Order: sequence, then C-alpha cells, then structure tokens
Amino acid sequence: MRIVLTGANGQLGYELQRVLSGADLILADQPDFELTDPAVGEKIAAQRPEVVIHAGSYTDVDGCERDPDTAFQVNAQGTRRVAEGAVKAGARLVYISTDYVFDGKKDDPYTESDPVNPLNVYGKSKLVGEQGALAACPEALIVRTSWLYGLHGKNFVMTILNRATAQPEVRVVDDQRGSPTYARHLAEVIAELVRRDVRGVVHAGGAGACSWFEFARAILEEAQSRCRVLPITTAESGRLAVRPRYSVLSIARLHQNGLSLPPWRDGLKEFMAAQENRAGTEKRA
Repeated sequence: MRIVLTGANGQLGYELQRVLSGADLILADQPDFELTDPAVGEKIAAQRPEVVIHAGSYTDVDGCERDPDTAFQVNAQGTRRVAEGAVKAGARLVYISTDYVFDGKKDDPYTESDPVNPLNVYGKSKLVGEQGALAACPEALIVRTSWLYGLHGKNFVMTILNRATAQPEVRVVDDQRGSPTYARHLAEVIAELVRRDVRGVVHAGGAGACSWFEFARAILEEAQSRCRVLPITTAESGRLAVRPRYSVLSIARLHQNGLSLPPWRDGLKEFMAAQENRAGTEKRA
C-alpha cells in the first residue's frame, strides 16, 4: 500500500512511521511539503498514493490564539489542500482531529454525533479542517483524539518530567478533564482503521478520564519523582486560550469496529518504560 503521511516528523507521525513500516511510505513534511503552500495538494497527488494520512497540524493551542491567521492557514486551508491532493490521486483520506472541537458542557463522553462548538482558535481551525476534508472527500476517515503525548516532540508528559528535574513542585490545572492518549497506541489504531477501510468520524483516546492534575500526579508517581504537584484552577493558570472543562471522548464506535486503546494509566506506564529504554540506549551510545 502506498501511503503519504503528512506531519511525518511530529509525535504521531513518528509512531505512524513505525507501525506502517511495511507500507510504501512517503514522508510528507517540512520543508518540501508545507501545508501553507498552495501547490502542496499537487505535490501529494504527484506521489500517486492509495491513502493519505494527514497528521500535520499547528497544535500549539495558545500559539493559535496569538496567530489565528497561521492556525487557519495550516489547519483549515492546509487540510483542504491535502484533501484536494487525495482526490486528484484517487486516494483515501485520513484526517487527525481533536477533542477541542467540543465546548466541554457535557458531563459524559462525547460521541461522534454530538454537536460541535469549539471554544478556541485551535479547535475552530481543526473543525474547519474536518469540514474541508469531508467536503472534498465525503468518504474520508476523521479520527478525533485527545491529550496526545509520545516519545518524539513536545507534550505535557515531557514538560512535567522536565520541570520535575528542575523545581521542587509543579502547579497543574485540576478543573479540566480529558483522556490522555499515548501516540504509539493511537498510531496502531489508525493503522488498523486504514486496513479495515473504516470511513466517517471515529473517536480514539485512551480509555478512562482524569484531570490534568491527576495526570501530572500519575506521571510523577511513575517516574518515582519527589517533585510535588499542586492543583490549581483554570483561572489561576493564566492560559491564553479557553479550554473545554470536559472533553472525554466516547470510544464506543471504535469498539464497534473491534478496536480499543488501553486505559490511559496503562498507556502512561508503557510510555515511561519506552522512555527509560530510549534513555538507556542513548546513554550507552
């Protein structure tokens, strides 16, 4: 299978390269495949893919708030260009989206059919990306995920681990709830969804839910760190972008397709083991 993978050097792209290693994989990332380039769709089509997995995105939530033009250029118009490239190549399209398309007013997990109402520029730009993907490719697969972290790139887990080595305590928001998702597990699910030719919107996040504070506490427990974690409110955090207070995703449709992700705490344990193994390998090298 010939697959174009955008965002190949991101934390999800890194894991997708691993799980799709048996495919004819074209790594479409900067600088050769800029999502802001009007010709990026033509460049993708020229690769003659059977599948396009669009994992490339501008994911800095507060950065999107400061620079909405870039957010929409990358996440909305960029996705439309990628979708047009997939259409021209006659390829299936897989688009990676976010839990932040929801406003967080529910108290139970969001299903694929729940109304969307993003609160911040990042969520709005990703939603327009979803709409552009489906307009160009009505049979596209949209995978919404949440609180993603992995071995490669910047993410919440690495931020907490780095801060724990430099300071005696960290302050973390305790009034937002979601589902932490290990990028390796998500990549495995996406690869299987592609193999099974699943279409439409599918939610895929780590099973269960926690607050950012609970997540940080679990990270430090797994790392056997003496750093203390203190709960604060969203208002106290002073973050620029508004976040949904609740963005847990229902994975019932994923289960209907015979797939699942492990509980979020199990994902964290596996990540920590992989991180320790990588650190040991680098030290020996």
